[in-house]
Amino acid sequence: MTLLAPIVAEAETYKAIRRDIHAHPELSYSEHRTAKIVVDQLTAMGIEVHQSIAVTGVVGVIKGLKSGAGIALRADMDALPLQERNQFEHRSQYAGKMHACGHDGHTATLLCAAGYLAKNRDFSGTVYLIFQPAEEGGAGAKAMINDGLFERFSIDEIYGYHNWPGYPQGSVGIVAGAMMASASEFKIKVVGKGAHAAMPQLGVDPLLVACQLVQGLQSIVTRNINPLDSVVLSVTKIHCGDATNIIADDCVIEGTVRCFSEEVLQAVEKRMAKISQDLVCSL
Repeated sequence: MTLLAPIVAEAETYKAIRRDIHAHPELSYSEHRTAKIVVDQLTAMGIEVHQSIAVTGVVGVIKGLKSGAGIALRADMDALPLQERNQFEHRSQYAGKMHACGHDGHTATLLCAAGYLAKNRDFSGTVYLIFQPAEEGGAGAKAMINDGLFERFSIDEIYGYHNWPGYPQGSVGIVAGAMMASASEFKIKVVGKGAHAAMPQLGVDPLLVACQLVQGLQSIVTRNINPLDSVVLSVTKIHCGDATNIIADDCVIEGTVRCFSEEVLQAVEKRMAKISQDLVCSL
């Protein structure tokens, strides 16, 4: 990939913006500081700006010198609820919040592209710069659509990208068809009957059921889905009780399912429900 000389010349400027955003991460629908940075930068570039779309979303409009299609470039702005342990100078200044997924870089690079396009408008059509909130589980894209994104802007196509740690610097990876999987969250609550740990026969242990359920869910990928259909089912959280000598009343397990088609997702969900119901009924 050959980088344009005007963009290379501005690299330090956008590196500083990226590091500033990284140091001040904001969670879904709270990206007020980040959105202000975006608005201020776009305004300084002489770009038409529309803000407060789906709370904190921002859209910039750059019109080319010739008529043509509406092409949108999209970046996400929100961070994750994680504690950063890095020690470099631009590490997160906010406890429990971190740009661990690279959205600071996505935002900075779209601003960089905006700066170049604003100065070089010898293209056909209109470029829409979409700065989306709440990508991390907050359905920010849907919220922007519900807030009239496609009614307000004549967008024919949307392009986005995601940074990929470990991929060769200066390279871009593209595939035909789906590249990034969907991400669906699940939460299953197992309700038992509490008892003292010294008298387990008087209760129904939901943790025991939950442990068997976790094992059962793993069989969906290996035994119920076509091996040619990619799917990942991960149980990532289990919460049960607060005391060491008490069998809790209930246990909650949570996780995610990732796949590439609606048909596979529906099959996984149906099987999850069947395993959960059968396991509970067998006890």
